[in-house]
Amino acid sequence: MSLRVTQPGILSLLQDGGRYGHHRIGLTNGGPLDAEAFYYCNRLLGNPPGSTMIEISFGGIRLEAQVDTYICLTGADMPLHINGREVPGWQVVPIQAGDEIAVEFARRGCRAYLGVADGFDIAPSFGSSATVMREHLGGLRGDKLHTGDTLPCRAVDHRRCLSLPDRWRPRYQEHVTLRVIPGYQQSRFSRLQQRRFFSHGYTVSDRCDRMGYRLEGPAITCEIDGILSEGICAGAIQIPPDGQPIVLLNDRQTIGGYPKIGSALSLDTAHLAQLTPGGSVHFAPITPHAAHNALHLAHSFRERAPLQERQP
Repeated sequence: MSLRVTQPGILSLLQDGGRYGHHRIGLTNGGPLDAEAFYYCNRLLGNPPGSTMIEISFGGIRLEAQVDTYICLTGADMPLHINGREVPGWQVVPIQAGDEIAVEFARRGCRAYLGVADGFDIAPSFGSSATVMREHLGGLRGDKLHTGDTLPCRAVDHRRCLSLPDRWRPRYQEHVTLRVIPGYQQSRFSRLQQRRFFSHGYTVSDRCDRMGYRLEGPAITCEIDGILSEGICAGAIQIPPDGQPIVLLNDRQTIGGYPKIGSALSLDTAHLAQLTPGGSVHFAPITPHAAHNALHLAHSFRERAPLQERQP
C-alpha cells in the first residue's frame, strides 16, 4: 500500500520534524524549511506532530495512489489536481486507489507539503526520516524522489475532512523581514556596518537552497577576517569575505569559520525559504526576550487556529 511517484518534480524530498542531537558527529538536522506549513499539514490530517511527508520545491510532482487514504497540501500556492480536477489546498481530501495526483508549479512561494493520513512509513536514519542529500541520509536512499519510487502508507477509511480558513493561512510575499537576534560576534562589526546591515535591503541571489540563502546588496565588513570553526545554528547569518550575507538553513554544515552578525528568528526563516531568486529581504534587530515571546505567541496562534469541517 503506497503512493507511486510517476513524475518527481524539480526537487521532492521526504521530511519529518528533523534529525536532532547528532551535531557532534557532523550530522545536520534537515527537516521542513517551512515548519509552519509542515505543522498545519499534519494537524489537518490528525497526524502526530513531525509525521513524514513530502516537501515539494517549485512543484511538478505526480503520483499514483495505490491505496485508499486522505491527503492534504499546504504551503506555497501550487495547484493540486486529482484525476485532472483541481481541488483546494489547505484541506483534507479523500483519494482512492488508482487516482492520479498532480501538484503543478508554484504560482506564489516555492515550498509545499503533501501529507497523507498517518504519514508515510519510512525507516528512520539516526532517529529521523528527514532527507539530507549532502549527507546521503533519510528518505528512501538519502536522495530526492525519483520516478518509480513507492512511498509506503496505510489504508485509511475515515478521516475528518478539515480545512484551515483562508484568513488563518500564511501569506507568502515577495518581501520578507528577518528579525535578527544579535550574536556574541556582533561587536566585531562597527556601528556603521551594523547600521548599513539593518537599514538596507538585500536581494535573494540564485545561490539559494536548503543549506542557505546567499543575499546580494551592500557589502558588510568585519574587524576579523575569520574565526576558528565553531558550531552553527539554523538561521545564523554569516558574513564571508565578499561581505554578502548568507542565512543558513536546515541542511547547513554543522561548523563554520565566517563571522556571524546574528541569527534570524526561525519564524521568519520559514518565509525566507518561500522566496525565489529576486525576492527582497530586510533585517530588523530583536532582543532575545522579544524573540522568546514571539515564538510562544506564534505557537499559541497555531494551536488555536480554528479548523473547519466539510463533507467529502
